[in-house]
Amino acid sequence: MTPSPRFARRAYTAAAIYGIIALAPQYFLEQQVNRDFPPAITHPEYFYGFVGLALVWQFAFLLIARDPVRFRPLMPVTWLEKLSFGGAAVVLLALDRIPMAVFVLGMIDLALGALFVVAWLKTPRGAP
Repeated sequence: MTPSPRFARRAYTAAAIYGIIALAPQYFLEQQVNRDFPPAITHPEYFYGFVGLALVWQFAFLLIARDPVRFRPLMPVTWLEKLSFGGAAVVLLALDRIPMAVFVLGMIDLALGALFVVAWLKTPRGAP
C-alpha cells in the first residue's frame, strides 16, 4: 500500500473545524464559565490567551491539511498540541481537580492526537 496524504487532509481538516467550533465561542463565554465552573476566572489573560493560542493552532491544522506532504515535518508538533491538554486532563481528573465534562474534552484531544500520528504515518515523505 502506497502512502497517501488523503487521510491527513481529512483528519487535519476535521480537527480544525471541530476546534474552531469549540473554541471561538469561548471568547464570549467568560461570564458563563465563571457561573458554571467556580471559582470565577481571576486572570482573564490566561483564559483568553489559552483560547487565542488554541484557536491559532486550528489554522495551522488547516494549513497542514492543504499540503500534508509539504507540512509533514510539522505534524509531530501537532501531537504535542493535543497531548498538552489531553494529558493535563488525565492528570487533573486523577487529582479530582476538573469536572468530567472537561476530562471528556481532553479525551477528544487525545483521540485527535492519535489520528494525527496515523496521518503522519500514512503521509509520504516529501522530496529531500
